[in-house]
Parts: sequence; C-alpha cells; structure tokens
Amino acid sequence: MRKNILAPSILAADFAHLERDITEAVEAGAEYIHIDVMDGVFVPSISFGMPVIESIRKVTDCIFDVHLMIEKPERYTDIFAKCGADSITVHAEATDHLHRTVQQIKSYGLKVGVALNPSTPLNVLDYVLEELDMVLIMTVNPGFGGQAYIPQMTEKIRTLRTRAKELGLDLNIQVDGGIKESTIRNVLEAGANVCVAGSAVFGKDIRENAGKLLHIMEEYKEY
Repeated sequence: MRKNILAPSILAADFAHLERDITEAVEAGAEYIHIDVMDGVFVPSISFGMPVIESIRKVTDCIFDVHLMIEKPERYTDIFAKCGADSITVHAEATDHLHRTVQQIKSYGLKVGVALNPSTPLNVLDYVLEELDMVLIMTVNPGFGGQAYIPQMTEKIRTLRTRAKELGLDLNIQVDGGIKESTIRNVLEAGANVCVAGSAVFGKDIRENAGKLLHIMEEYKEY
C-alpha cells in the first residue's frame, strides 16, 4: 500500500527561523521536507543551495526531498547527496542525458525522481519510468510560489497513475504547485500520493495548517 505523504516546501518558510518551522511541520506529521533548489537559469528565481541543506540537516532526521530546478543537474548531484539529500528529483527538460542522470543518483543509494513541467508530455518518461521511485508532476509553471493550480494537470496525474498500474510499478506520484485545501482532493483522487505544499503549510499556524491537509489525505488512502 502506498502512503499519502505531506512534503512541506521550505521555500515558503520563515528563513530567519527555518529550524523552528521545519520542526513544527515534522511534529505535525510531515514525513518529507521539500527543498526547492533554483539556479536563476532553468527558472527565473534563485533560491538556496548546499550550505542551507547542510545546515538544516543537523536539526531533523526527516526525509529531505531535494527538487533541483537547475540546468544540467548531473553536475551537482554528488554534492547534494553528500550534504544530506535522501531523494533527488531532476527535471526531464534540464538534462540531455536523463537516463544517465537517473543512474547517477541511484548510484549514491538515494531515491530518484523526475519532474515534468506542465507542458511536458508524459511520454518523455517512456524509457526511464521503471527506473524511478517518483515522478513529480508540476501543477504550476516552476519558479515562483503562490501560483494557482493548473486544472489540466489532474488528467495528467490520472494518466500517469493508470500507466504505473499497467506496468505494475509501485510509483510515488508527487504534485507541486497550488496545493491547498481546495485542490488537494483533486490530485489525491487522480492518483497523486506525495503532496508538496508551501504557503498552505507555512502560514500563521504551521501545525494547524499541516494537520488540516493531513486529515484530508487520510481520507484518500491507497489500498
């Protein structure tokens, strides 16, 4: 049975109090901490890199779900592995050698995921899908927080889950972008089971916010 997992994105946390915010999210029941690394090239924004991950690794044993929104991620996967990543997700659009990059990450003993932008078709995964632990369906265009969920992504999630079942794969499907109380049911019903949420968690009351999302996720257990 696949678990439904909440993955709060620290991009929306208070950077002056990262340890506090991460601790509250984990104590509320979050199993992953989602870490968005942006290079200002693949996406317009620049976020943070290895020193931040290394620092917060010291304050929690929670799974670090590192999402590389960077060009040619294969240049840096070993460094992110060394600084504390448990899982690394790269964008199919960001590397010329996706299969090689996937194998590279697996060689470090980490979980590996591939992310797809909203306009990227699922068939780019045809020859790597069985190698993956997770596929991240971007439900907004990457680069900025606070965007609205793109409704067409619901069918994309559903299609991927159907494909995974046909192949007999125990695949995690992650969603990232516009996930909150009003949209999370749609993605869970479609077959997603790992939900990234930024502002929907790191708002005024982190424990309460996370608790509300986790309560909804409990209603959609996969059997």
